[in-house]
Amino acid sequence: QVQLVESGGGLVQAGDSLRLSCAASGRTISSYAMGWFRQAPGKEREFVAAISWNGGNTPYADSVKGRFTISRDNAKNTVYLQMNSLKPEDTAVYYCAAATVVWTMVDGRGSYWGQGTQVTVSS
Repeated sequence: QVQLVESGGGLVQAGDSLRLSCAASGRTISSYAMGWFRQAPGKEREFVAAISWNGGNTPYADSVKGRFTISRDNAKNTVYLQMNSLKPEDTAVYYCAAATVVWTMVDGRGSYWGQGTQVTVSS
C-alpha cells in the first residue's frame, strides 16, 4: 500500500504561483508513475500532469502546458507540482495519485490516491 498526502494548496491571486507537494509513505514510489489530478466544484475529476518512474515521460493536460511543471524526488519519496501563472479556472481540489504506468494516468486511472489539497485562485 502507498499512502499519499498532498500539501501546499491555498488561496492566491491570478498570476501567482504555488507549489504542491505529495509525500508518499508505506512503499517507495521509485517504481511508480506519479500524477496530479484536479476536481472543480460541479465538474468531474480531470488529469493534470504525470511523470514516469524515472522522469523520462511527463504528459500534461493542454490547459496547463507551459504553466505547470511536475517533478519528483525519489530519494524523498515526494512528487511536486509547480504551478505558475495561475488562473481562476485552476481553482479545484488537487489530488496526487500513483500508478504502475504513466499513460494510465492520462486516461484518468490511478492505483493509489491522496485526500486532496484545495487551490483557490481569485481574479
